[in-house]
Amino acid sequence: MAVSLTLKVVPGSYGIARLDPQAAPPAWAGGEGFWALIRADDEITVVCLQDRIPGHIQSDRGWACLRTVGPFAFDATGIVSALIAPLSDDHIGVFVVCTFDGEHLLLSERDLDRSMALLEANGHRFLG
Repeated sequence: MAVSLTLKVVPGSYGIARLDPQAAPPAWAGGEGFWALIRADDEITVVCLQDRIPGHIQSDRGWACLRTVGPFAFDATGIVSALIAPLSDDHIGVFVVCTFDGEHLLLSERDLDRSMALLEANGHRFLG
């Protein structure tokens, strides 16, 4: 059986920034709205409202954010693939950040309407 999910649009325009792995967590990232700080061995990635990212920081801006409405069982399967498969099949790039209770899909703002239509055509629904 296919996974059918409920999603919502997270307000705001988001940016995805890259920092050196030795950088301190930036104070500018936090605040209202969705934000994430991910540290890997070779980089730190920051996702936040794009107007918070200083101009000199390497970043990509103009991202919309969709969020699943959960929570889901922590060991539930097929959630991310049910969301990204129809988008990937239509050549829409997606940046995914999973949290304890849900998934955040960041996609280009120019692809938002088409993405929502594709997700609805694949059995998902949107609140509001």
